[in-house]
Amino acid sequence: MSALTAHVADYLRLRRALGFTLTEPGHVLPQFVTWLEATGSETITVEAAIAWARLCESAHPITLSHRLGAVRGFARYLRTIDPATEIPPTGLFGKQQRRAPYIYSSEEIERLLQAARQLRPPLRAATYEALLGLLGASGMRVGEVLGLARDDVDFANALVRVRHAKFDRDRLVPLHPSTTEALRGYAACRDRLCPEQRSDTFFVSSIGALRHSTVHATFLTLLASAGFPTATGSHPRIHDLRHSLVVNTLIDWQRDGVDIASRLPVLSTYLGHVNPASTYWYYSDSRVIPMPAPSCA
Repeated sequence: MSALTAHVADYLRLRRALGFTLTEPGHVLPQFVTWLEATGSETITVEAAIAWARLCESAHPITLSHRLGAVRGFARYLRTIDPATEIPPTGLFGKQQRRAPYIYSSEEIERLLQAARQLRPPLRAATYEALLGLLGASGMRVGEVLGLARDDVDFANALVRVRHAKFDRDRLVPLHPSTTEALRGYAACRDRLCPEQRSDTFFVSSIGALRHSTVHATFLTLLASAGFPTATGSHPRIHDLRHSLVVNTLIDWQRDGVDIASRLPVLSTYLGHVNPASTYWYYSDSRVIPMPAPSCA
């Protein structure tokens, strides 16, 4: 193992111990170090970091910015060990703005669920209807839902236990009675359609646990079936269900004359945020809304 490879492993281990998942940096930093060493370099320079980031010639500027950002974080760490390390500056690929979320209405969510019911085979239809229903009703992150084990869904107490979420925080998510019954119906349907399924995850496919890439690809198919735009960079995202929950909840609170400032800490806790500032900047909602019962052909 080279010195740079060892430093990458130490950097990732340290940051993850602090609660950061570092999924993308964990993927691209080993690639960067391999490329850097192949060029005969043993030190990170701004020129080398930019050249590596631009290897993805057709990538969107925000992708290049993320690639360079991963190197920047590692370079800051490595600078404390090797003073010759150069830290790439920010803004090299233009100022990146966060994409405005798409706020789904309850009718639009129902259209997505209806599209999910048309999937085949029946297990796939039941899984995606229940999965999207839970995302819309709870505002959970996609990764949190996909990571649910069967024992994490407590039907008796109408709770979902989220384990090792962002910043390695666990939390309990209360469910509306209709959501609980819909998930109970899905579990029965799942076990009937796939009795030999050995995966411990709550949401499954015919071959085991669901993958992020598969879920996002299927979601694009559902968008098209439900009549949403699907052009690259302009289509609604599955994560926008989380945004929609918070925006619609805040609107409801305002209409009801609720003291929103006093409710924000509750909303933050429900969403798994460290503080209300994260909720204000980013996301969703603690409202518990009804979830249509899934069909099971």
